[in-house]
Amino acid sequence: MATKRSSSRRQFLKTTAAASVGAATLGSAPRVVGARSHGLPQQADGPLVISSRNGMNAVERAMEVIKSGADALDAVVAGVNLVEEDPNDTSVGYGGLPNADGVVQLDAAVIHGPTGRAGSVACIEGIKYPSKVAKLVLERTDHVNLVGKGAQEFAIMHGFPVENLLTERARLAWVRWRENLSNRDEYLPPHEADDPSIGADYEPQHRTWGTIHCSAIDLAGNISSVTTTSGLAFKIPGRVGDSPIIGAGLYCDNEVGAAGSTGRGEANLENCASFLIVERMRAGDSPEQACLYACERIADHTRKAYLLNERGEPDFNVQFYALNKAGEVGGAQIRGENGQFAACNSEGSFLVDLAYLYK
Repeated sequence: MATKRSSSRRQFLKTTAAASVGAATLGSAPRVVGARSHGLPQQADGPLVISSRNGMNAVERAMEVIKSGADALDAVVAGVNLVEEDPNDTSVGYGGLPNADGVVQLDAAVIHGPTGRAGSVACIEGIKYPSKVAKLVLERTDHVNLVGKGAQEFAIMHGFPVENLLTERARLAWVRWRENLSNRDEYLPPHEADDPSIGADYEPQHRTWGTIHCSAIDLAGNISSVTTTSGLAFKIPGRVGDSPIIGAGLYCDNEVGAAGSTGRGEANLENCASFLIVERMRAGDSPEQACLYACERIADHTRKAYLLNERGEPDFNVQFYALNKAGEVGGAQIRGENGQFAACNSEGSFLVDLAYLYK
């Protein structure tokens, strides 16, 4: 069961990749590479920002900052700050859904393309803007990652207030989850990888993931990235997803491009998918082709029976977003034909369709 794969999916992958080659030709008018091109012009030498679907306001804010002459890293962090402080986005920052104990634990990471430096925080509590703290880890330490109490104390040292991040909306969602706790947590009995019976007690497709990723090219042509999240809703306390892990939740190479993700972090962690996407672009893939390749890699490496549907396909989703040095963008997801991500160029903001493996 775990090795069964859909021939129609593979055919779609080949067809879409072939179409992308033509769309990605340098110097052509349409610069948006996607499952279905929007045909919007993107100047190869102009600024560009991309984000997950919940980042339309973020890409617009980041573009404003870039046009003021700022570095791409400052721009993307300013963009995602809008989502981190938004109590209505329950997947990021303030208002994010808590862990199994009702505590909001946040993760974030940044990469600065021109210097190749990175910073991240994981399981940080009480700090509304983990992306800002991750940037400080990059700028003010010789480390890459700080976690838990150490990350919080570092933030306090740099003037961040400790706040209650659990909104009433998120608290009520947690209470409902606790009151109905049954087959939707991460505590599993002993099992083998090919044991389908676990599927009756564990339903990954019903879990709530959420994140915002943002990458940008600034006026100088430099690239930087950020990913920030509250992680998997009602997770086991201390769980760290892919978002703060360099090469998984995000990756950036100033000479090639950048990539990031949302969705099931465990699948991304096990495949270092954002690093893989950038390396595929280095080898000549368009952003969309590279994202589809990462989706294919995850699908082929998903072998636990309880994570597969009756057709042997992953029963969860992961989305990828990428841009390259030439100003081309593209993305893909494992499941669903209606996915989109946000982008913004010198002409304004717009949505780009995600390619996909399975309907």
